[in-house]
Amino acid sequence: MKRIALLGMPNTGKSTFFNRLTGACARIGNWPGITVDLLGAKILLGADMVEVVDLPGLYDLHGFAEDEQIVWRFLHNNPVDLICLILNAAQIDQQLPLALQLRRLELPTVVVLNMADEAERLGIRFDAAMLAAGLNCPVCFISAKYGQGFPETRETLRRVLSERPPTRTAALAAEFAEDEALVAEAEQLVARAVTMPRVLEHGLTERIDRIVLHPLFGIPLFFLAMYLLFQTVYALGGPLQNGVAWLLEGFRTQALVLFQPLLPGWLYGLLVEGVYNGVGTVASFVPVIVLFFLGVALVEDSGYLSRIAFLMDALMAKLGLDGRGFVMLLMGFGCNVPAMMGTRVIRSRGLRLLTLLIIPFSLCSARLQVFVFLSTALFSTTQAPLVLLALYAISFLVAFGTALLFKGRLHSHEPLLIELPPYRLPTFKQVVLRGWHEVHHFLNRATRFIVAGVVMIWLLTHLPPGVPAGGPETLAGLFGGWLEPILRPMGIDQQMAVVLLFGFVAKEIVLGAMAVVYGLDGDALAQLMTQRMDGVQAFSFMLFTLIYTPCLSTVATMRSESKSLAFTGVSIFWSLLLAWLLSFLFYQGARLLGY
Repeated sequence: MKRIALLGMPNTGKSTFFNRLTGACARIGNWPGITVDLLGAKILLGADMVEVVDLPGLYDLHGFAEDEQIVWRFLHNNPVDLICLILNAAQIDQQLPLALQLRRLELPTVVVLNMADEAERLGIRFDAAMLAAGLNCPVCFISAKYGQGFPETRETLRRVLSERPPTRTAALAAEFAEDEALVAEAEQLVARAVTMPRVLEHGLTERIDRIVLHPLFGIPLFFLAMYLLFQTVYALGGPLQNGVAWLLEGFRTQALVLFQPLLPGWLYGLLVEGVYNGVGTVASFVPVIVLFFLGVALVEDSGYLSRIAFLMDALMAKLGLDGRGFVMLLMGFGCNVPAMMGTRVIRSRGLRLLTLLIIPFSLCSARLQVFVFLSTALFSTTQAPLVLLALYAISFLVAFGTALLFKGRLHSHEPLLIELPPYRLPTFKQVVLRGWHEVHHFLNRATRFIVAGVVMIWLLTHLPPGVPAGGPETLAGLFGGWLEPILRPMGIDQQMAVVLLFGFVAKEIVLGAMAVVYGLDGDALAQLMTQRMDGVQAFSFMLFTLIYTPCLSTVATMRSESKSLAFTGVSIFWSLLLAWLLSFLFYQGARLLGY
C-alpha cells in the first residue's frame, strides 16, 4: 500500500484538505517510531489503495519543537511515497522556505497552494510553471473550503504516485541549508514567480478585529458569545432531546417489556434496568452534544479562537502561561485527552507541565451531559444557561488560580508565536465534518465506558443476593456509606457518592450510574432528582464533578505526556482537595445565607 504524508504550517487549511480528500473514513492510529496517535485514512486513488496520514502542523523541519520532531521521526521511520505540502497561497512569501526545506529531502512532493481564491481577491498572481521549476515539483492551486481545483489536485497526486518509485525514508539526509540562505532563495523565487500588490488588506477582518480585540471589551464579548451559544444549544436541543427520550421510553415500554416473562428476573434487570436505562439516559442527550460541537466547530473554523488566544496572552503571561494554554483549555471542552496531547507544541517543559496541570479543569463533553441533565431538571429554562455559563466560568477561574499557585515551580520564558488568519465563514460541510469527528470520538468513548460501567454498577446495587436493590446492604451501599461522611458536608448523599465513585473511571458513566442506582431513566429520573435535591445541592454536586479527579484516560495521558508519576499524583491530589474545599464552601455558605 502506498502512503501520502500530509504536511503544512498551522492555519493553512490542512485539516480541511484532509477531510475533503478522505471524507468520513478517517481514523486514529499509531505508526512505528513515534509515540503519538495521528489521524489517517485509506482511500482509493486511481487503481491504488493509498494511506493518507495527517502530520502535525509545523513551521520548519529543524526539529526544535515537539511537533517538528514528530514529523521528522515519522519521515525517518516510515516509508513515504509522496509528500503533499499544503501552503497558504495568500502568505506564499512567508511559507515558501518550508517547501525549500522539503525539496532538500529529495522525496516526491506535490505543493498545494490552498486559499487560492483569497490570494486572487488580494491581487496576488502566480507564474505556476516558474514556481514549479523553482521547487522542482508540481504545484496545484485549490480552495479546500469550496473544492475549487480539488479534482485536478487529486489527479496530480495520482499521477505522481504512479510515476515515482517508492522511497525509503531511512536514508534521508538531516542537514538543511542555513535559514538565511533559505529565506534568500525563497525571496528570489517569489520575485520571479509571484506578483503581489504593494499592500495586502483584509478590510473586513481589520474592522472586526478593532472590536473583538479591544483591550476592554474583547474578553466580555467572548463570554457573551459563549452565552449566546449555550442559549442556542438549549433552545434547539431541548425539543430534540425530548423527542429522543420519548422514542427510547416508547421502545422500552412497547417492545422490551415483552421479554420480561421470557427472561430470568436478574437478566431482564441487568439488560433493561441496567444497560438500556443507563445507555438510553446518555443517548437522550446526544442531540445537545451534537449541537454544542457544531457550534464550537463554527467558532473555531471562523478564525475567532486564534484571536482569543492572542487577547488572553497578556493575562495568561501573568499566570505563567501563554495564549496557547487558553486555547488548550478551549480544546478541553471536547475532551481533556486530545487537549493534553496538543501541549506537545510547547517547547518549554515548565510551561508544558503547567498547561497539563490546568487542562483537567476544563469542562469536557462528558461532564457537559451531566450538567445539562441536572440544570434542565432543577432549574428553569432561563436559569439553566446561566448555571452552565457559571460552571464554564468557574472552570476557567479554577484553572487560572491553579496556574497562579504553581507558576513559581513551573516557570518558562518561551514567547508566544501565533498567526491571526483572516475571518472566514465556514461551509456547512466543514462544520458538519468537524462536529462529527468530535461527536464520533465522544460516542466511541461513551459506548465503551458506559456499557461496562452500568453493568458494574448494576451488579454492585444488586449484590449480594437477597437484599433490597440499591439499599444500604448492597456492595454499592457499603461503598457509599464509607464515602458519605466525607461528602455529606457538601450536600451529597450516599447514592450520589456511589455515582461519583464510578465517575472517576469515566465521567461518561456518571449519568448512566444515576439511572442504574435509582432504577429510573429519562423524565422519571429527572423528576426524582427534583425530589431528592434542591438547587444548592445540585450545584454543589456539579461543582464537585467539574473539579474532582479526572477520568482514568486523562490521568493515563497526563502520566504519558508529563513522563512523571510524581507530577501526576500531585495533580490528582490537588483536584480532589480543591473540589472538596470549593463545594464545601459553596454548600455551607449557601445554607448559612438561607438558601
